[in-house]
Amino acid sequence: MVLYRRNRVKGGCYFFTVTLQDRSSRLLVEHIAELRDAFRQAKARMPFQVDAIVVLPEHIHAIFTLPADDDNYSSRWRLIKSIYTRKLVQKGVALAANGRGEYNLWQRRFWEHTIRDAADMHHHINYIHYNPVKHKLVERVADWPHSSFHLYVRKEILPIDWTT
Repeated sequence: MVLYRRNRVKGGCYFFTVTLQDRSSRLLVEHIAELRDAFRQAKARMPFQVDAIVVLPEHIHAIFTLPADDDNYSSRWRLIKSIYTRKLVQKGVALAANGRGEYNLWQRRFWEHTIRDAADMHHHINYIHYNPVKHKLVERVADWPHSSFHLYVRKEILPIDWTT
């Protein structure tokens, strides 16, 4: 097994890209309520703050800030993925299984970047919010419904509650 080097900073702020295996899938937006609930349940079990997020049909970009004494973002993503997958199975969504008995919904790995400073945070928030336009899903950032952009426009105080 390859040992991936991940930057670990207790209380750190991280940018993530998490992707479904099937890049043509629309499951994330078709079952957005289940995804929001998976985030809600994961946050209740392992607290974290969502600073920005966008959910596209087959991938998610998000920025999390972890509690001051914690650097375990991998367990949070594992929890979100497993809760969401179980919810889809319970709804009767047909998901293929692999030889290990796992569902072939998510890519096994994810992209992570440690946010270094305010400029880096600003850059990644803009990247997140512009992503639906980049992928030609909408013409304007404000037109994509599954984005924390709408919370920023309303000038809601961080931490945002994307799950509501």
